[in-house]
Amino acid sequence: MRLFAMAAALYLRSAPAAAALRIAAMLIGGGAPVVVAWCTKLLLDQLSVGGSHLAWPVAGIAGTAAAWAVAGHAGRYAEQEIARRVTLRTQVELFTAVSRPAGLAELENPDFHNRLQLARQASQIAPAQLTGSVLSTAQAAVTLTGFTATLVAGSPLVAVLVVASAVPALIAQLRLSRHRSDTLVRITPGVRRQVFYAELLLDMRAAKEIRLYGLATFFRTRMLTELRGAQAAERGTDRLALRVDGSLALLGGMVSAAALAVLVGRVAAGHGTVGDLSVLVAALAALQGTLAGVVAELAAAGECLTLFRHYVAVTSAGAADPVPAAAPSDGDVPTIEFRDVWFRYGERHDWILRGASFTVRAGRSLALVGDNGAGKSTVVKLLCGFYPPTRGTILWDGTDITRLDPARLRERMSAVFQDYMAYEFTAADNIAVGDLTAAGDLPRLRAAAAEAGIDEALQRLPLGYATPLTRAFGESDAQSGVVLSGGQWQRLALARAVLRDRAGLLILDEPSAGLDVHAEHEVHRRMAALRGRRTCLLISHRLNAVRDADTIAVLAGGVVVEHGDHAALMRADGRYAAMFRLQAGGYQMEPAP
Repeated sequence: MRLFAMAAALYLRSAPAAAALRIAAMLIGGGAPVVVAWCTKLLLDQLSVGGSHLAWPVAGIAGTAAAWAVAGHAGRYAEQEIARRVTLRTQVELFTAVSRPAGLAELENPDFHNRLQLARQASQIAPAQLTGSVLSTAQAAVTLTGFTATLVAGSPLVAVLVVASAVPALIAQLRLSRHRSDTLVRITPGVRRQVFYAELLLDMRAAKEIRLYGLATFFRTRMLTELRGAQAAERGTDRLALRVDGSLALLGGMVSAAALAVLVGRVAAGHGTVGDLSVLVAALAALQGTLAGVVAELAAAGECLTLFRHYVAVTSAGAADPVPAAAPSDGDVPTIEFRDVWFRYGERHDWILRGASFTVRAGRSLALVGDNGAGKSTVVKLLCGFYPPTRGTILWDGTDITRLDPARLRERMSAVFQDYMAYEFTAADNIAVGDLTAAGDLPRLRAAAAEAGIDEALQRLPLGYATPLTRAFGESDAQSGVVLSGGQWQRLALARAVLRDRAGLLILDEPSAGLDVHAEHEVHRRMAALRGRRTCLLISHRLNAVRDADTIAVLAGGVVVEHGDHAALMRADGRYAAMFRLQAGGYQMEPAP
């Protein structure tokens, strides 16, 4: 009842006027069959005795039929409008809830994605269908009340027989709806995988490998395997429904035959007129049909409630959690400290960090180097607040970042991630996502692009900064956009970071990995100027890119094993010196001994 009340409230809030129209149409639709049946009885009685009072029954039938038809059209319009309004409102609530968590843990949880898939289905159909089922049931109740009273007056035994026959049908349909809901939950992971393979076959990023390695048949086979698995489960449910519905139909037919025999026998024995028989037969047919409709609506409502439960779980998760009120310090550049930080992605996973400690002084730069898997990118995720440390503390100007408002903390950060995004937007919008206050401010966008060394290339595009950086959404080939090279995209990602000029912390995670030699040299020169104005954390496998950092920290085994400037670390002749010489050896004119 709590879930239904929430669905009904959502329904009424989304479209109050359309809901009122739908309710009015429901009342007319529920009462009209009863009025028509009684007017038909009066007309037949007058005709059977040669009466002259025919105008009122005819007018009653005609007027009621017209009102019934108009109400049907009005009700359908109201349903469509309510469905649109409810879909709009639920999409807002659902994706607001999805974006609410400050971290990334939920997005990496398959159970969350399964529930989200069900919630998305529920957001489109459940509130309107649940409330629609209730309104349809209410309309049916009006019809049932009139025809049940009519049937009781003609034959109480028949009325009891017909109503009682609906009880096993209701029980069977409710169990069947629960089975459908369980099937839907069970096949959701497979449906998600089927959609994944289908989208992969259309993904431009994967197209080269798919064609080069001949993967199309492989992925298509996996897609069809998941589809067949889901269809097999649905087929089993449909066959069960066929057996149940067929049995209920046979039961209904036998009840109808018995009830009709009783009614005809009564009239034949002189207990009623032909008009009485007509209204009783109409009442019998309407009562059985309406009861079957009510049973079906209740079963559908039960299935919708299961879906809506997932929608409520997603949209209410974290809604009552208190938002940290503290804001980062107002200083221009912060001091960052990792103090004995331990972290792993789950209890079954190995430790990534095992007591890592280091400090980046305000306005200074620290370069973090190490082998793949050493935990460098994990440090970035922790610093951005995407995950809380398992143990230990991360301090922003002496304050634990878990006590700070994540949104306000991130306003003070700017970053180029190793896996930066290539948005299928215009060039201007691709830069503006770094700081949405600059959207539409072309001089500011161009200044950021110039600092990242991409301004001239963007100006040469067919529409300049208004050029779409994708070929996916043009209405024709002539209107399609431009696809940038990997190095150009990386410069665009740098421009986003530059645009956020209020940020006191700059994070550069492999900022030159996709650049050629000349571009890399130019980007390092520009980034060095940027680092001089902010606290900077730099991560790179190219050690020539980090040698000018104020401090270099070597991460290995989850801890910082060396730290110091380039000269000091080379004199120490440890892990850093060995890595640097190994890389430098590849650039020697002659092989190093």
